[in-house]
Amino acid sequence: MRHPILLALCVAGVTAVAGCGQKDANATVERAFQDVDALDGNDISEVMLTVADPNEAITYFQRATTTNPDRIDHQRGLAASLVRAKRATEGAAAWKKVTEMPEANADDSVELADALIRSGDWAGAERVLDAVPPTHETFKRYRLEAIVADSNKEWKKADSFYQTAVGLTTTPGSVMNNWGYSKLTRGDYPAAERLFSDAIRQDGSSFTAKNNLILARAAQRDYTLPVIPMDQSERAQLLHTMALSAVKQGDVETGKGLLREAIDTHPQHFEAAVRSLRALENG
Repeated sequence: MRHPILLALCVAGVTAVAGCGQKDANATVERAFQDVDALDGNDISEVMLTVADPNEAITYFQRATTTNPDRIDHQRGLAASLVRAKRATEGAAAWKKVTEMPEANADDSVELADALIRSGDWAGAERVLDAVPPTHETFKRYRLEAIVADSNKEWKKADSFYQTAVGLTTTPGSVMNNWGYSKLTRGDYPAAERLFSDAIRQDGSSFTAKNNLILARAAQRDYTLPVIPMDQSERAQLLHTMALSAVKQGDVETGKGLLREAIDTHPQHFEAAVRSLRALENG
């Protein structure tokens, strides 16, 4: 893609040489190369934000923001890359800088709230979200609102925000899992079970949702595996989770039986289950 663009721009430069003299031609060619570099820079930025190693992306955007500190896209890239690299505190500071730029928008504030939550500043995240206009109705905004409401044990608000978030995305599996975990912590095990089941229907590869479903069922003393997608290794791990839940609730013999089944099911040596069973059998 680069070569046709460069060729066309160089042709323009040659025309300028004939019509305007050497000085104007040099200026034209210089602008041409700047335009091509800008096009390539946009492509590189997109790659850095999506598939590049987060630390490589940080290095790239740090250099870019040093060269062009007023470019908000580069500042956003740096902030997003810091969060991707799990450097949430630095990411929050970078997003705060973005929100203070003239071109900042409500999405930038939502990203700042996300980074603040990741860094443990729940109160700060709540303040930022409270300042976002109510007309800004996005999936991420409501998912974060739900998480913050959960942290404050404002259950009705949390349920309302989760419900809204689910309706704003075509891939609600992760939100349903979060919502289910919220119900699990409240002790509403049947509701948690339903939500984890819904999450698995949306994303059959989510082992976290499968494990949470087992916790919700075991909390109701249901020690049977549900009919969900699972390979042999996952089946063994879920049996292990169920066994530990049974033991925790005082159903020790049931737990022992489930541990033996987990050990027999696993395609390899299942050390964690072996240790658990040995500990139980040794009293």
